Amino acid sequence: MVLTKSELIAFLQNEVRILLHLASKIDRAKLDYRPTPKQRSTIELLKYLTIMGPELLKAAKAGAFEPAVWTAAEQAAKTRDFDQTLAAIAGHTDAYAALLADMSDADFRAEIEMFGSKTTRGAFIVNLVLCGCAAYRTQLFVYLKACGREELSTMNLWAGIDAPAPG
Repeated sequence: MVLTKSELIAFLQNEVRILLHLASKIDRAKLDYRPTPKQRSTIELLKYLTIMGPELLKAAKAGAFEPAVWTAAEQAAKTRDFDQTLAAIAGHTDAYAALLADMSDADFRAEIEMFGSKTTRGAFIVNLVLCGCAAYRTQLFVYLKACGREELSTMNLWAGIDAPAPG
């Protein structure tokens, strides 16, 4: 794998940190914002993010996606309120480290077939979990901007920090 296991864990944990930073910018009155009728609302997006990374990581480790397991996790996520959703996301910091702790380099290089495609377990984790986290946090950032958070910048999106005040 191009990344070391510790680098992968650190990158996933950084995604959690940035997502929580962006989530702290949400106006609770706008949790139901959705760009179009068929897109997820802000709260639905966050609830989805409570399961996306960990459940895909579990599937990668198992070498198979289990729809019933995903559906159960999705149903549990739908019952969470905003604060519970953020707490679940915060829990990913430890969850990613725990889920990846016992994986060897050989495990990452092992071939799996997922969603009709063959790939290595490591490539699947990077492409679907890590890249998925970055993509969905970008979606949240766009939602925030659409809801009037014009002061947010690429510093918020990519570094997970507020831009320095002009001075």
